[in-house]
Amino acid sequence: MLRGRDEERRAIRDLLDGAGGGALLLQGEPGSGRTALVGYAHRHAADRTILAGAGLTDEAALPYAGLQRLLDPVRDRAGALPVAQRRVLRRALAGAGCPAGQRLTLSMAVLGLLAVAARERPLLCTMDDVDLGDRPTAAALAFVARRLRHLPVVVLLTGAVDTAPGGIPARRLRPLDGHDSRAVLADRLPVPAADPVVTTLGAVAAGNPQALVDLAESLTPAQCRGEEDLPTTPPPDGALGRDHRARLDRLPDDARHLLLLAALDPELDAATLVRAARATGTAIEALVPAEVAGLVRVEAHGVTFPRPLVRAMVVATAPLAARRAAHLVLAALLDDGDHRLRRALHLAAAAEDRDPALATELEAAARDDGDPDTRSTALHRAAELSVDPARAAARLVAAAHHAWSAGRPHRARLLTRHLPTGLPAVTGRVELLRGEMELRCGRTPVALAALLAAADACAGTAPDLALAALLRAGEAVCFAGDQYRYADVARRARTLGRAGSPPGTELLTAQLAGVAATLRGDHEAAGPTLRRAVVLGDRLTGPDLTPAALTGAAVAALLVAEDGPAHRLADRAVALARVRGGLRPAPGAGAAGGRRVLAGPARGGGGDLPGGAARGPGHRPDHLGRSPPGPVGGSGRRPRRPGGQSAADPGARRGTGTGQPPRRPGPLGPRGARPARRATRGRRRPARGPGLPRHRTRTGHGAGDGHAVPGGGRRRVGAPAGGRRGARRLRPLGPQHGQPVPPGPLRAVSRAARPRGSQAAEEGYRAALRWHPPGAGAFERARTEFLFGRELRRSRRPRDARRYLHDARETFTRLGVAAWAEQAAAELRAAGESVGGPDRSAAQLLTGQQLRVAQLVAEGATNREVADRMFLSTRTVDHHLRNIFHRLGIRSRTQLARVL
Repeated sequence: MLRGRDEERRAIRDLLDGAGGGALLLQGEPGSGRTALVGYAHRHAADRTILAGAGLTDEAALPYAGLQRLLDPVRDRAGALPVAQRRVLRRALAGAGCPAGQRLTLSMAVLGLLAVAARERPLLCTMDDVDLGDRPTAAALAFVARRLRHLPVVVLLTGAVDTAPGGIPARRLRPLDGHDSRAVLADRLPVPAADPVVTTLGAVAAGNPQALVDLAESLTPAQCRGEEDLPTTPPPDGALGRDHRARLDRLPDDARHLLLLAALDPELDAATLVRAARATGTAIEALVPAEVAGLVRVEAHGVTFPRPLVRAMVVATAPLAARRAAHLVLAALLDDGDHRLRRALHLAAAAEDRDPALATELEAAARDDGDPDTRSTALHRAAELSVDPARAAARLVAAAHHAWSAGRPHRARLLTRHLPTGLPAVTGRVELLRGEMELRCGRTPVALAALLAAADACAGTAPDLALAALLRAGEAVCFAGDQYRYADVARRARTLGRAGSPPGTELLTAQLAGVAATLRGDHEAAGPTLRRAVVLGDRLTGPDLTPAALTGAAVAALLVAEDGPAHRLADRAVALARVRGGLRPAPGAGAAGGRRVLAGPARGGGGDLPGGAARGPGHRPDHLGRSPPGPVGGSGRRPRRPGGQSAADPGARRGTGTGQPPRRPGPLGPRGARPARRATRGRRRPARGPGLPRHRTRTGHGAGDGHAVPGGGRRRVGAPAGGRRGARRLRPLGPQHGQPVPPGPLRAVSRAARPRGSQAAEEGYRAALRWHPPGAGAFERARTEFLFGRELRRSRRPRDARRYLHDARETFTRLGVAAWAEQAAAELRAAGESVGGPDRSAAQLLTGQQLRVAQLVAEGATNREVADRMFLSTRTVDHHLRNIFHRLGIRSRTQLARVL
C-alpha cells in the first residue's frame, strides 16, 4: 500500500479517467516512492495501452536511447507519419542522431506516432527517472507532454527535485509524516515493534519510504522488541544504499573524499574544509561536481546537505579505512581549545583499541561543551574505551542521563540495561534515572519504587541526589492519588537535612516539608516553611542554582499565592535550562505550568516553563503533559488507569494552551478545573463543590484552594449553598500561614454569592477588588471585574457594569485569553455597548449581504445607490447599515471605509 501519497494517486487517477490527455511530473528524492507511483499508474491504466521506459545512467551518453526503448513497441506504426517526420524519427531511433535544425521535426514525429498508436486504444506513456537518462529523450518527451490536450494520451514522468521542464504540471513528493511512517513500518516489520523503536526508526528515515522499508527489513527480533541498539542510518546494502552508492560512484575520487570529510563533521565550516582539502593533497574545487549534483552546499557559515539522508548515506557507504583516515585528518585540523569535544570525538572514532587517556579526555570535553545528545554519544564512546569497569559504568550512567535530557528515553534505557552489577557507586544514580523515566513516560508504581530505592542508595554518599529522588517520589505519590503517603516521603527528607546544609538542599527539604504539612491540613506550619523555600530560591548561587531548585521554589510560591515571585523564579528556571541545554522536565514543572495559567498568564502561560520545554524527539506526547503536577496533583477519588496511574493524572490528552482557560486538570485536580472551564462557556448551572478538596483526607488537600475557588465559587453568582460552603472551607486559610491573596478576594466573592442585586453582593465584589494586590494576579482581578460587571448588568445597571466589563476585557485581551475576552465582549454588548471582535476582520463579523452593503458604502455609494445596485429597498439598506455599524463598533461611513 502506498502510504502518504493520497494526493498523488488522486492526480494520477484523474488523468487516467479523463476523456482527453494530459501529463504529470513527479519530483522527489531517491526512495520517495516515484517508481511505486508509476507502478500504481500501470495497475490503474484500465484499457489503455502502456508504453513504459526508464532513464538509465549507463545510456545517458547515447542520444535518444531512452526514446528508442520507449517507442520500440509501436515503431511499426511510423509508416502513417509524413515522409519527413518518418525519416527523421527512424534515423534518431537507429542511433544516427538528429541535427539541431530538425529537432522540432523529430519532436512532432514522436507526438504523431503516439497519436497514431492511441487511435485504437487510449495510451499511457511513462518514463521513470527521466533525469538519469539521455537529455535528448527528456527534451522530446517534455515537448510531447506539453501538447496532449486533445489526444487520448497520458504521459507520466518522474525525476529528481531539480527536474523541472516548463509547462508540465508537477508534484513534489514530500517526506512522510509520523503517522504514515509508522504505518509503513507496521506493514514491513516481521513482528510488532515497541513504540520507542518505531519512533526512533521514523527519525532515522526522515520520512523516506524506501529508507523505512530497508530499515524494517534489516531489524532483528531483539531490535524490534527494543532490547538492542537500533541502526542510526539506513543499511548500506539496502535499495536506498545501493542507489546512493551508484550516484556517489559517478563522482570523481577527490569529490567523494571531500564529501566524506564534510559528512563526518556536522559543524564543519568552509574554511576548515578548504584546509582539509589542502592537507590531503586536493583542492576545494574538486567538490564542484558534488555541488552541481545538489548533494552538498558550501557556504561561508558551514557545509550543509540539502537532502536529509545524503550525509548519513555518504558515511555509511564509505569504506572503514577511508572513514578512519578522514577522522584523523579532521582531528589534526581542530585545536584543543575551541573545538575540544569535536577533536576528541574524531580521535575516538579512529581509535582501534581501548584507550584510558582518550576516554578521560572525552569525558572532560563532554563536561564543558556540546548539546545533551552529543555529550551522550561522547560518554558512551568513553565507556567503550575505558579499562576500569567502575569508570566505564559511571560514564554509561552519565551518557544515559544526557540521552534522557536530549529526549531519547529509549536510548537511555538501553545504556543502563547492561550495566555490571555490584557497583554501589552507580546504583543510586541508575535507579534515580529509571524512576524519573518511569514517572514521565511509564508506570507510576514502578517509578515510586525506583525513586525510593534511589533515595536509600544515595542517602549516605550523595544527599542532594537523595533529596531529588524524594521530590520526584512525592510527585509519583500524587500521580497515584495516594497523597497520604507523602508524609513518609517528608519523613525521609528530614533525616537528610542537617544544620549547615547548602541552600539548594535546604530549599528542597523546606519544599517537601511544606507540601507535606499542606496535605495534612496544617496550614500554620505549611505557610512559613513554603515561604522559606521561596526566599531560598532567590538566594541560590553557584552549584546550588539549578532549574529543579528554581522550579521547586516557584511551586512553593504558587502554593502560598505569591504570583510575582513564582513568575520570576519560573522565568529564571527557563533561562537556566536553556543555557544548560537540558530538555528533561524539572520536578514540579507541570505544577508551575498549570498554576501559571490560573494565577495570571501575563507572560504566556505554561508554554514557557521548563516542563513545556521538555519536548525532545523521544518524549512521547502523553508524558509531556504529564510533567508532574507537583506535589498537589490529582484526586484519589478518580478511577485508576491501568498501570497504577489514576484518572486524575493530568496527562497530555488536551493541553492548556497558551493563556487559555484551563482545559485539563493540571495541579488542581479535575474538580477544580471543570468549574473554571464551564465559566468560559457561559454555563449557568450551579457549581456544587467549588473545587475545594477536603482537608486531612486521602482524597484531597488544601494546597489548591487559593486557585481552585475562583473557577468554582465565582462561576455562578446566586448560588448561596456553594458560596457559603466555599467560605466555610476558606476559614482555615489566612494570612497567618502565608496566603495573603486568596482568602481576601475569594472569601469576599463567596459572600457575594447572595441573591442577585442585593447590597451584600455588591459589597462583596467591591471588597474582593480591594483585596487584589496591584501588579500581581492580573487575570484573577480581571475575572473578578468580569463577574462584578455581569452582576451589575443583570441587576439592570448597565451603565455601572460597562466600566468593569471594559477593564476586564482589556486585561483578557492583553493576556491573550481569547475565551474570557469574548465573554466580556458579549456582556458589554448585552449592556448596550457596540463592541467588535478585537482581532476579527469585517469578513468574519458580517454576513455576506452585510459585507456587500458595507463595501458599496465604503466606496462612496449612497443608500439609494446601494438599494438600486442590490435590488433592495432603502429601508432594508438602512437596517443592514445599522447592524454593520453595531457589529464593527463604529459610528460613521468614514470609519467604515477605514475599517475595510
